[in-house]
Amino acid sequence: MIELPVIPSEQQRKKRPDWLRVKLPIGPEYAKVRKLVDTYKLHTICESGNCPNMGECWGAGTATFMILGNVCTRSCTFCAVATGRPNEYDTDEPRRVAEAILLMKVKHAVITSVNRDELKDRGAEIWYQTVRAVKDVSPTTTIETLIPDTKGNWDALTRMIEAGQEVVSHNMETVERLYRRVRPQARYERSLEQIRRTKDFGQRTKSGIMLGLGETVDEVLKAMDDLVEHGLDILTLGQYLQPTKMHHEVIEWIHPETFAMYKEEGLKRGLKYVESGPLVRSSYHAERHVNV
Repeated sequence: MIELPVIPSEQQRKKRPDWLRVKLPIGPEYAKVRKLVDTYKLHTICESGNCPNMGECWGAGTATFMILGNVCTRSCTFCAVATGRPNEYDTDEPRRVAEAILLMKVKHAVITSVNRDELKDRGAEIWYQTVRAVKDVSPTTTIETLIPDTKGNWDALTRMIEAGQEVVSHNMETVERLYRRVRPQARYERSLEQIRRTKDFGQRTKSGIMLGLGETVDEVLKAMDDLVEHGLDILTLGQYLQPTKMHHEVIEWIHPETFAMYKEEGLKRGLKYVESGPLVRSSYHAERHVNV
């Protein structure tokens, strides 16, 4: 039986534990990235998603770019990205993203996007053009694309993943039981199917799960088993942090020892790489996931 450290939920739920403290974003490299993002009118999930690692990553001269605007058509209860009706997408965005990556001298770029369910192709063509633009101006830069749920539009999925990126990620976000509450417009089995189709296409596959939303240990282990069965290579596990009072509350602060246990269990189950820790996010240490 796996024994886990227990934190009194009512007493400690609102008090963030010491292991979740992060440094404020400062320094010349952070300022340089900040200027480039502003100059090229780009969006980053680092900002829109309130990522706790923004200071570390930007200070190292890296960022995760978010294409297709900064308004999402979904209303997931965990996410800080604005929800609503997006503006028309910008066809010049692929060029600007590529130029910014070139100027930043990025060795490994992570690109993600909001959901664009109102578009027939889910934004797939902009995805394709962005990856190709980066490869054209900086052919040595490796790329991970963190793509949204295509709602079963498998032609759109193919277009998103055929541009030459090295890693294709699609986050499950939570366990099956919590999908209706946490991701009301998504389907657990559909996301698994998207990962399987990505693997069948020949891509290196990656996904992420947030912990602390009310899931049980057995549910997390089952999600791991489901992901391995559907061809997943790389898994990230991190602590859920509530963006605002309007979002899903933090049910539990997961102890670092529990994250270590999940990493061990994931590797036992056949995952090639598991990044597991309280501050881990989808793109955290993403450069390590290219050659696993």
